[in-house]
Amino acid sequence: MALGPRLDIRQSQSLVMTPQLQQAIKLLALSNLEIEAFVAGELEKNPLLEQSSGDDAPPAPDGIDRTIDTPTLSAETGASDDLIAQGLGGADSPLDIDHGASSFIDDGPGDRMADAHGTGGGGMDALSGGYSEDAPDFDSFAAPDIGLQEHLMGQARAALSGMDLFIATQLIGQISEAGYLEANLLQTAHGLGVPLFDVERVLGVIHTFDPTGVGARSLAECLALQAKEADRHDPCMARLLANLDLLAKGALPQLRRICGVDEDDMADMIAELRGYDPKPGLRFAYGRAAPVTPDLFVRPTRDGWAIEINSATLPRVLINRSYYVELATGPQDKSAKAWLADCLASANWLVKALDQRQKTIIKVASEIVRSQEAFFQQGVEHLKPLTLRAVADTIGMHESTVSRVTSNKYLSCPRGLYELKYFFTSGVSSSGGDGGSVSAQAVKSHIKALIAAEDPQAILSDDTLVDLLRAKGMDLARRTVAKYREALGIGSSVQRRRQKALKGKAA
Repeated sequence: MALGPRLDIRQSQSLVMTPQLQQAIKLLALSNLEIEAFVAGELEKNPLLEQSSGDDAPPAPDGIDRTIDTPTLSAETGASDDLIAQGLGGADSPLDIDHGASSFIDDGPGDRMADAHGTGGGGMDALSGGYSEDAPDFDSFAAPDIGLQEHLMGQARAALSGMDLFIATQLIGQISEAGYLEANLLQTAHGLGVPLFDVERVLGVIHTFDPTGVGARSLAECLALQAKEADRHDPCMARLLANLDLLAKGALPQLRRICGVDEDDMADMIAELRGYDPKPGLRFAYGRAAPVTPDLFVRPTRDGWAIEINSATLPRVLINRSYYVELATGPQDKSAKAWLADCLASANWLVKALDQRQKTIIKVASEIVRSQEAFFQQGVEHLKPLTLRAVADTIGMHESTVSRVTSNKYLSCPRGLYELKYFFTSGVSSSGGDGGSVSAQAVKSHIKALIAAEDPQAILSDDTLVDLLRAKGMDLARRTVAKYREALGIGSSVQRRRQKALKGKAA
């Protein structure tokens, strides 16, 4: 066989993950607030991009997006998987149309409120009593968050000085977020080179700081400090605090003998303890929790459910055509032309990718609402089992696409604010014989309701819960009921009986 060069023609198919396609896929997993940060970065890099001003399409006071045509539950919208076939912004046909003048829909509660105030649906005037977008930020009036360490150090500087202040600084630095001292006093004294007596004396001063009970080394000491502050630390209370393990077990007759009190006095002492704070340091926040902003709004209409994008946190990006023409017609070299062409292609891609992202989110959310319509109408007890694959097969997308769409996104409806992942739950078999299944979240809701309504004199065991759930059409094993009960943070029947007995004594 002779060896020699030759030319062959072969045809094959391959999927090339271009950087733009990879970025488009990443956009699906971002929330609206993360998209806003991403767009801000693109605006800085690309001179052809500009953010739409509020005059183009004034947002509704309720934050609902009126600038896009929202599909109904049966609407046919494109999928993000089709971005490959769209050329990823190569065509010079951006979707930078001003929808505000042509498809503004006046059907939401915010629009009706705006009309009632005569504002025509513009700005925040209808809700803020005349404030525009320059309205004052009321959060700026709030006092800055002060942590427990800073709060204690402020008191230490006012009460101590010199070496005592240095010792207090070391001790305060070892106080946990809950307010308990996690340091060994003897080791601290050796480390600082001071007598143990001085460390104990400074700790006694810290025990007088606000909040009462801070710096305690145990729960009993924390409650004792609060009892002393309330002038309730008598010998009987001291013996009760020394036997908190018996109180946790509900051994009230033994506690009464140890404390030397009758039932009424024991009930008063338990009620006093229930009024104390076992973790006094937690009242000082270490940071303000950021509120969750919904990405979607779902509201009932006469024709079903309306699903709309929250435009308050989703920026609208336009391409400055006049600026592009001005740059393109001016004198420029080859490199400048290439740079300008890249900027235009990148701007076109970004506008298309954001538009495609909205369509994909709406399409997935529409299928979720259609599948879980009973939940939106009747509550969590009617939540159905749902998987990512089921939604993906129905709308003709890949399962990974649905997973990205439902990540880090929240849906606001009349029943509250829910993460999209909340609607995907496993199922348990139904005892109705129809081969159906019930959502695990619905089962947990039933268990929680049954336990909340139980008689303190007839605490429901796990076996009893199994029978009650089977009567409701849910066939579960006892260990499954116990697992769901523990997931809800609910104790066993023995623990609940003991807790309700203590509560009854303290009442």
